[in-house]
Amino acid sequence: MAYAGPMPPPPNPELRSAKSHQAILDATFELAVRNGYGKLTIEAIASHAGVGKQTIYRWWPSKGAIALEAINDQVGSATDFPDTGDIAADLTTQITALSRMLAGDAGCVYRGVIAEAQNDPKLLQMVRETFIEPRARMAGRRLETAMRAGQIRDDLPLLTMTNMLYGPVYLRFLLGAGELLDVPTLVEPVLEGLRPRD
Repeated sequence: MAYAGPMPPPPNPELRSAKSHQAILDATFELAVRNGYGKLTIEAIASHAGVGKQTIYRWWPSKGAIALEAINDQVGSATDFPDTGDIAADLTTQITALSRMLAGDAGCVYRGVIAEAQNDPKLLQMVRETFIEPRARMAGRRLETAMRAGQIRDDLPLLTMTNMLYGPVYLRFLLGAGELLDVPTLVEPVLEGLRPRD
């Protein structure tokens, strides 16, 4: 009888789970982009990812929840806030990155998630908690730094400033208003109103 050598170690269940988790996210994003969010189903995701439906339902309550995580996975740090010390340049960089993301594949999927969330309070809460609020906090921190540096006024709530800057971005995104947003024409007028008064 030939010596077969040592037996290989059993597969690590954590690594297997991580691989399945990523496969599900990748499958969700690919199918939503290719076929449209409205045609996305748990069955199709499971088949494309090579997992069982129960694996998906063990980790996510709905296809919207999977799609939302898939969007965050795709976007990664692309919409993070730089801090060069120049608030106008940093806002222009960040809002341009966000606008491009919303105009691309991730935006198409995100629009479907937002539409579904209008009739799914739990999904809407997830959109707020995992996508909108973390980015709003980053924007608030950057604006607060600019405020302390005397670059913008300190008599307005940070939320008001954030809404002034990002409201037009989401209006264009949700209503599908054509071409990519011309970010400098948004940032400069808003900052003009936010600069300290003499």
